Amino acid sequence: MPRLALFLGLLLAIASPTLAQPSDFEQVETTVSYYLDGGTANDFELLSRAFHPTATMRWIGREGYTDVNAVDYFREIMRPGPPQNRETRVVSIDVSGNAANAILEIDYPTFTFVDYMTLLKIDGEWKIVSKAFYQRMHPETGS
Repeated sequence: MPRLALFLGLLLAIASPTLAQPSDFEQVETTVSYYLDGGTANDFELLSRAFHPTATMRWIGREGYTDVNAVDYFREIMRPGPPQNRETRVVSIDVSGNAANAILEIDYPTFTFVDYMTLLKIDGEWKIVSKAFYQRMHPETGS
């Protein structure tokens, strides 16, 4: 019996660090939360934790196709202030090895941003490397 207890104790000691580590899915969820929570709070430092320094952001707007560095863009437009009037949600997360994607929705009173995020696990840390988005107007706005 003492050998069995010793064996089980060693097995638990070896397995405990593994059990305590968040899964890749949870780590991706944390990364996109930095983006969502930082944007809601107008906190550039928190938001920027989600992005790789060379991350791109792309969209089709009034001027057509736009492609910018995401970190530089948010650094330029974000200003400290009260929390934004918006609701956020993670629609889906899909992880395959060291690559993942997430679909996010950010609801404002008159429109919703639908974000398509591509993430990579770089040096053991999940980072958004690309964001493409669409601005969906709510029907009552007439746009």
